[in-house]
Amino acid sequence: FPFEETPDQLRAIREVNQDMDAERPMDRLICGDVGFGKTEVAMRAAFRALLDNKQVALLVPTTVLALQHERNFRARFQNFPAAIEMLSRLVRPKQYQDVVERLAKGKVDIVIGTHSLLGKEIRFKDLGLVIVDEEHRFGVAQKEKIKKFKKLADVLTLTATPIPRTLNMSLSGIRDLSVIATPPVDRLSIQTFVAPYNEQLIREAILRELSRGGQVYFIHNRVQDILDVKKRLVDLVPEAKVEVGHGQMEEGKLEEVMIRFVNREFNVFLSTTIVESGLDIPSANTMIVNRADTFGLAQLYQLRGRIGRSNLRAYAYLMIPGQEAITPRARARLAVLQRYTDLGSGFKIAAHDLEIRGSGNLLGPEQSGHVAAVGYELYTRLLEEAIMDVKGEVRREAPDPELQLRLSAAIPEDYIPETTMRLTLYKRLASVADEAELDALAEEVHDRFGKLPEAVQNLIVVMRVKALARRAWVRMVRLEARRAVFTFDPNSPVQVEDLTKTIAREPERFRWLAPQELAMNFKPGKEGAAIESIQKFLAGLRVL
Repeated sequence: FPFEETPDQLRAIREVNQDMDAERPMDRLICGDVGFGKTEVAMRAAFRALLDNKQVALLVPTTVLALQHERNFRARFQNFPAAIEMLSRLVRPKQYQDVVERLAKGKVDIVIGTHSLLGKEIRFKDLGLVIVDEEHRFGVAQKEKIKKFKKLADVLTLTATPIPRTLNMSLSGIRDLSVIATPPVDRLSIQTFVAPYNEQLIREAILRELSRGGQVYFIHNRVQDILDVKKRLVDLVPEAKVEVGHGQMEEGKLEEVMIRFVNREFNVFLSTTIVESGLDIPSANTMIVNRADTFGLAQLYQLRGRIGRSNLRAYAYLMIPGQEAITPRARARLAVLQRYTDLGSGFKIAAHDLEIRGSGNLLGPEQSGHVAAVGYELYTRLLEEAIMDVKGEVRREAPDPELQLRLSAAIPEDYIPETTMRLTLYKRLASVADEAELDALAEEVHDRFGKLPEAVQNLIVVMRVKALARRAWVRMVRLEARRAVFTFDPNSPVQVEDLTKTIAREPERFRWLAPQELAMNFKPGKEGAAIESIQKFLAGLRVL
């Protein structure tokens, strides 16, 4: 491997190895930005499968990507006796049949192919690993066919932006997830602009790229009038050499054009989304997408990933008819792309796609749905509970404590005027897991908004008590005039012996009111320090 592995890459490789050691078949999703080294993880998994005398199938969405993977795998495995073959429409019928027969006899170790690998005529002697690249490009019917492999072999899925259903399955524990978010050294983020169609801007963008010796992608996704667009571009930028590529070209012609672009024989590639996957050209660092409002979020993200694959700044121009002429959903998608230009944003973009589209049907063919109806977090929790029920696992979840502390606790409007910001902060405070996280959040609020008012300080105290009570499975903490009452959950993991000793040491201070209800009296004159006493008591409880 000619590069140094990033920490995330090493972790993903370790997780894949552990999965391959396990008894149950692997079903892992590797989510990493384009150019972040997912293929290397897949190659190492393939090598591991070959060492176990198993066959490997690499499933890709396009012939161009199959061609590129075949070259990369052959180069990487050149020092090993691995038989690597490709199955796609580029392969002549006689050679295709020969590969199919050798595959069935176990004489092909790694087969790389498009959806033709899912055909009924394809048989493996001993399939050990299936690698699915750019999963979001496959249709639902094809993905349902991929499912049949999961009973027989390990499955490793590579994607930069998983479709909402896939991401949801990973987040909910149905599939394992590895995220590669560490960018390679010297990689810069891609400047992204959303603008109404403007020929002067297009001319300037192309000339700027050509002036630094680079290449340009111009994406136009209608084959019917792509030649008219070529004529307009040639008239607009006569300095450029423009060529066209699309999926309806004669067999071999598209690959020929792409290879010529790789060899820098022309500098503006006008194409449909056929370039969305697989082309790796470091000298191409400007992309113009016509009618960007008609593309899906994952599609736009993948397209943008074709540029910025070197240490030069890359520019993406997303052209639209005008903000008023596009749908609210299209506006939301483009806003997400503009917001997330940092390296490694694929996972965040997929999460937004999940919110915009919904998560779809886990068992059936739908890939998008209406999560908003219940809220994503509640939906995930319900799904998690259902999965545990199916697995026969017992749910032991700490109760959400009810607190009656007689404190004025809130985030005042005059401290943080923006409603959305206040709600976000309330939500973050409510989901705090422990005291360290709470301290860090309090420090962040102080740093961003200034000195904490008393009401916010009280809110921090309330959340601190809540975190301590949740840890000890205390259902309720009620502050009365001269005492505090704690109601314990019957399943509380608190060390009963320790609690009994504490009560025995100070019988005048502690008293059981009921089997799960304990009262703690305050010493006369110490009522003012009641909250502090409650915190001290809860923090001192030892949990099993």
